[in-house]
Amino acid sequence: MRYFFEEFAFDISRRELNRGAEVVPITPQVFDLLDFLIRNRERVVSKDELINAVWNGRIVSDAALTTRLNAVRAAVGDTGEEQRLIKTFPRKGFRFVGQVRETRKIEDLNSRGAPESTLALPDKPSVAIAVLPFENMSGDLEQEYFADGMVEEITTALSRFKWLHVIARNSSFTFKGKAVDVKEVGRRLGVRYLLEGSVRKAAGKVRITGQLIDAVTGTHIWADRFDRDLTDVFALQDEVTVAVVSAIQPKIIQTEIAMAARRRPENLTAYDFWLRALQQYYLTSREGLAEAIRLARRALELDPGFGGAASLAGVLHLRNVVSGYSTDPQFEREEAERLSRLALRIDDGDPNTLARASLTSAYVVRDSEGALEMADRAVVLNPNSSTAWHARGWVYRSAGLLQEAVRSFERGICLSPMDPVMFAGMGMALVELRRFEEAIVVGKKAQRHNPSHQLAYLCLASAFAHIGRDIEAREAAACLLELKPAFTISGWIALAWGGQSNVQLASEGLRKAGVPE
Repeated sequence: MRYFFEEFAFDISRRELNRGAEVVPITPQVFDLLDFLIRNRERVVSKDELINAVWNGRIVSDAALTTRLNAVRAAVGDTGEEQRLIKTFPRKGFRFVGQVRETRKIEDLNSRGAPESTLALPDKPSVAIAVLPFENMSGDLEQEYFADGMVEEITTALSRFKWLHVIARNSSFTFKGKAVDVKEVGRRLGVRYLLEGSVRKAAGKVRITGQLIDAVTGTHIWADRFDRDLTDVFALQDEVTVAVVSAIQPKIIQTEIAMAARRRPENLTAYDFWLRALQQYYLTSREGLAEAIRLARRALELDPGFGGAASLAGVLHLRNVVSGYSTDPQFEREEAERLSRLALRIDDGDPNTLARASLTSAYVVRDSEGALEMADRAVVLNPNSSTAWHARGWVYRSAGLLQEAVRSFERGICLSPMDPVMFAGMGMALVELRRFEEAIVVGKKAQRHNPSHQLAYLCLASAFAHIGRDIEAREAAACLLELKPAFTISGWIALAWGGQSNVQLASEGLRKAGVPE
């Protein structure tokens, strides 16, 4: 079922609130409150009814209810003063007063008589996952609500990755309280991956465990536990959600890449080529980037509507230029722009597409304002995407907004703690902020994660030189020149990474380190 009011679309089955083409990020409880109000819009609903529907009758303070109602109003552009859509009736309750049009999607109508066997997957390249109800191990009924909320938060966070097809809560919760066979559940839900978990409360603390399972083979891909103080429940749910999603999302990618690598070349699909390109993308070598471009373009040939392949190919062409590998930089810049525009035409609401297009906008088109807008939108659409925060860091650095660039890189590193490009970007921003000691710390981390990463040594050479550690500065400069013998400061400034006005301090440091002009 979908409800339409003003410029909003409220999709019950996908648990999404959209404003035009943009997804409005809201928490599960805010979603449920809005859902209940819209479904009962013909009458005033009491506070007790709301609490029973959303909190299952738990004791909830007036302040907590008011906070959640204010969040609902903020999500739909309303306020407590205006009450354009949600009206408060003193001592009686609340009512949704906006004009609503509702439609039932065709697939919802068709599913009424559908067999129970398998849920259909999307026709575009996608990985299917379901988050099963977490088991309450504490014997405390209060924790049942917390466990269910935890599942909803994780489901919502995962659904923001467009390459993931996430099964809705209503389907996965049909297995609540049942002993399940993971292979049978996977077949019934039509998914490759299942996330299971449990919650145990003891002495003011809560332990949450999670296991990511391959439902086809029954093998465990990832498992971890999280011990936290049980203070602010909502903050705790947010914290654990980020930890779980940032752990399992790269594990799924790694598993998918490994499966694609085992397939025979004659059996590869567009999705397989995209996965192989993604693997090469992280190598950052001349040969790796050339192969990644070939694979991404092959994926796009097989599926011209594969926006992920177009956006990846575009940013690969950009990286080939800025790494100094390109034999025809002008052609590759044009290809980067063309492919980014193509990706946006295919899906301008995909966070990764927006993130990669923002880099092209900043470093090829030189449209700083447009790049910042796309980067900001990417992280709003998916706050758990390391790709989005990575791009935002580089875009804000290119605009000279260095403090915000550092904050973006810090957030991205929390989600992807082994990305050398993220560390190097943060190091370069720290150099320009004169935070040279910190730049050395993150520059060394970039070096450890990829000893062949040019920017790691560029960052280190400049930062060491600025604080008078000349021997170490020259050692880093020597490593940089060993990786790229033709490197010059002027050539670097002419490239997209350095073609902005905020590289003055980095350039001065390189000169002190003995890098050729």
